[in-house]
Amino acid sequence: QVQLVESGGGLVQAGGSLRLSCAASGRTASSYTMAWFRQSPGKEREFVGGILWSGGRTDYADFVKGRFTISRDNAKNTVYLQMNGLKPEDTAVYYCAARGSRPLVADPRMYGYWGQGTQVTVSS
Repeated sequence: QVQLVESGGGLVQAGGSLRLSCAASGRTASSYTMAWFRQSPGKEREFVGGILWSGGRTDYADFVKGRFTISRDNAKNTVYLQMNGLKPEDTAVYYCAARGSRPLVADPRMYGYWGQGTQVTVSS
């Protein structure tokens, strides 16, 4: 079992920045894939980006490329989502997710572990 706890959400003005953290505990391994998803009211959960624990390869959704960056701290078992240039349309609940294998995929059904989510609100 893997437990995920997100933190760092909040209210920010358009153009501002936030950094989300996802602390993983329990059974983690170098083969794990970590990802960030988001969901706003009335919309499906969508892939934001992800990272491989081993090697650190990342991938991002087109709508965040150049603005968001995912990184990891293996010693702390923590994954980060640095969000810059935030827009009102980035407003959503952001979730951290993990799957016990590769590759890095965008389908939320492929992830078996989820955090509780953290609200990000961007005002115009």
